[in-house]
Amino acid sequence: MTPEAVVSLANEAVKLSLLISAPLLGIGLVVGLIIAILQATTQVQEMTLTFVPKIVAVLLTLIAVAPWMLHKMSFFTSRLIESIPQFIR
Repeated sequence: MTPEAVVSLANEAVKLSLLISAPLLGIGLVVGLIIAILQATTQVQEMTLTFVPKIVAVLLTLIAVAPWMLHKMSFFTSRLIESIPQFIR
């Protein structure tokens, strides 16, 4: 296995992990920002108020996006398994 192949494989894995985590992190960021703006305007500084909506939003997003995430991961894994003979050479 050449160093270029290792770097290419690592590059694909990092891109896939960023792509898969982007919807969850994005929703968490947006909900956190909305709650922060709401807290700033109402001056309610309750620490637990930020966690519950974020958890619910990320959980709902995970339920909605899970099939797509699973498809991406299984496609990457199947391509990786199919390319094992090329890596052994």
